[in-house]
Amino acid sequence: MDQGQFLSTLEIEHILEKEPAPLQDIARELRSLIAVAAPQATERVSWGALAYYDSHRGGPVRGGICQIEVHPDHVRLSFIHGVHLADPDRLLQGDRLSKRYVRIDAYESAPWDALKCLIAAAARFDPAVATPDQ
Repeated sequence: MDQGQFLSTLEIEHILEKEPAPLQDIARELRSLIAVAAPQATERVSWGALAYYDSHRGGPVRGGICQIEVHPDHVRLSFIHGVHLADPDRLLQGDRLSKRYVRIDAYESAPWDALKCLIAAAARFDPAVATPDQ
């Protein structure tokens, strides 16, 4: 599979510099998981978040894998096609038509292995071939 394109460390540090240190740590760890679970991802800032998508499938919506959204007291890992993802650990929250998210309040309590599985599943999901019950 092709390598994606991630922002530079300097760009990421500039984006995260005003966020509380514990939330920066969570965002950095999520980026590391995405780089491993979805190496084909393209990273960009979109909608005030770090967005990851598969450019071979489309842009940030159609080819969307996930987003890292830093909020004042937590980080959300959002999946634009989250309603279609298997979630055996029941981590996904939200009631939007398709988007779901995992709220991460602290680095130490984050379910890192389960998050990596969700990212990998999102990276494999192709809405062009999805069926209504998927």
